[in-house]
Amino acid sequence: MDISETARRSGVPASTLRYYQKMGLIRAISPEGARRHFAADVLDQLALIALGQAGGLSLDEIRSMLSPGGEPQVDRAVLLTRADEIDATVRRLQAMSKGLRHVAECPAASHAECPTFQRWLKAATAEKLKSPR
Repeated sequence: MDISETARRSGVPASTLRYYQKMGLIRAISPEGARRHFAADVLDQLALIALGQAGGLSLDEIRSMLSPGGEPQVDRAVLLTRADEIDATVRRLQAMSKGLRHVAECPAASHAECPTFQRWLKAATAEKLKSPR
């Protein structure tokens, strides 16, 4: 498949395909200097790259999980670490959602009078002071 057909079938722009090739994520089967052609299995490799990116993996992390032939060599420890990070993000976002709902529905006359809101303000300030700048 030439590069334009690969781009059309995968939905990945030709410029991105060239970049992925330069980074060693995919491999062209055409000789250097000729119009780029890819084997049909490049579509599976591009799908793996998209899946990895959707999971928050960097292109370097994804590349480390592809063999020179493009077959996946999954690093389970990296995936478990990323899954833990996603779980932590989900918990943080759920807590934020709960807090926003409380503030929106709080029966207190003023948010300054709401003890729950005041606790969240203190917690947010403490978190901000802990986080690196």
